[in-house]
Amino acid sequence: MGGISETCSVCGTGFEVQFRYQMEEKDGGFSFFCSQKCLEKSQLGGESGASLATCDACAKRFPPDLVSQVLYVAGRRHYACSLGCRAQLVREAKGVRLGDIAAAAAAPAEGLPPTRREAPLSGSGSRAVAEAAEPASPELSARAGAQAAASAVAPGAPAARPAEPRGQQGAVAVPVSPAGSAKRAPQRPAGVPRYLAVFNHKGGTGKTTTAVSVAAGLAARDKRVLLVDTDAQGNVSVSLGAGAERSLYHVLVMGLRVADATRAVRPNLDLLPSNETLAAAELYLAGRQNRDRVLSDRLSAAAADYDYVVLDCSPSLSLMNQNALVFADSVLVPVACDYLSLVGVRQVIKTVKNVNALLHHPVQIWGVLPTFFDGRARIAREAVSTMKQHFGERCLAPIRQAIKVKEAPAQGQTIFEYAPGTPAADDYLAVVDRIIESRERGAAGSEAGAAHEPGSRGTDRADAAAERPGAAAAGA
Repeated sequence: MGGISETCSVCGTGFEVQFRYQMEEKDGGFSFFCSQKCLEKSQLGGESGASLATCDACAKRFPPDLVSQVLYVAGRRHYACSLGCRAQLVREAKGVRLGDIAAAAAAPAEGLPPTRREAPLSGSGSRAVAEAAEPASPELSARAGAQAAASAVAPGAPAARPAEPRGQQGAVAVPVSPAGSAKRAPQRPAGVPRYLAVFNHKGGTGKTTTAVSVAAGLAARDKRVLLVDTDAQGNVSVSLGAGAERSLYHVLVMGLRVADATRAVRPNLDLLPSNETLAAAELYLAGRQNRDRVLSDRLSAAAADYDYVVLDCSPSLSLMNQNALVFADSVLVPVACDYLSLVGVRQVIKTVKNVNALLHHPVQIWGVLPTFFDGRARIAREAVSTMKQHFGERCLAPIRQAIKVKEAPAQGQTIFEYAPGTPAADDYLAVVDRIIESRERGAAGSEAGAAHEPGSRGTDRADAAAERPGAAAAGA
């Protein structure tokens, strides 16, 4: 793993960060330690060890000189002047603060009846509603569940409200975020493709080619684009002929600024690359309290400077892919025109629904893109017909199979640079134009206050696709 050059926060010595203990996240920033000795000095309060620390439980000033007086909660350092204060900090990390409960109970949430309160859901940054009086009726609960399921596959639909946790009667259930957690960015409208994840559980469907082509096409349309490689194989860098010293690993684990890890690979196109070191980031993410939202926390501020962010996802159900889906507002699913790829769409729909229902993030399947289409093959024609039958307008025009698409990465070029004007290049440009048109139409609808209610028929058809993909092809 390549290190990054930093200055020790204790002794001022310049050094290369090589180990996780050499950096510590605190108060929205990072401290760096060139050695274990400097880390210990920092924990004791400075060079002399005589400086006072503030107890995070009772605010008392005291000299920390015992191991038990320094503890790490949710990856952050805290001080406790006594064992009682230490136990209180641990309890607060697992539950709620009394002050937060009192504050939430005192003021009703905006736009809700007086009997309901809102507070952030612990560890997720989403909002959950708990009722203090009567529990929700079965009819209301069923309707809320149906809306959550529909949000996974209905582009342009308003974001579904997460399922409402129900506490005991007479009590107000107020789950809150742990102390010191960062504020979440405002929720982006779902169904308007700006942060687009190119995702499919099955390999060999053209995800990387699609991500690179869509990002390059958007950049060619004078849009500022950030292309993020969340696959440890690092094929995006190879496809663009771009090497990089720093990667997504350094952003996620080392806390490096996104601007310091990206590089301009084409006009209007910046790349945040990945390599084999990203596999180690999975272990780091697994130990974080908000482990499914680390990518969102790291990228949100930098992403605001771009018109579009395109994420190339790995063909797996991994924690990194969960992070990518929680960051994204839309999903583009490349599907090869064969029977096994059609079967794999079922798992994609299930995963997106779980992100909506369990992680409380309204990401939606914006489009299903048939790839490797050969009009001479019966299975290819019937695969596209099946996708159009079940996904309707969300099934995009297929990408025609061409050897030029496979040759372009070997030259470190996009399909638009290597073979402009070919059918495959034109097909990807059509996808790019539809993305831009969809976003502009969605933005215009938001400004006009237009509300689009998806019909149950579209949702039923999408559910049918999840249950029996490729039925027409199988019947043939």
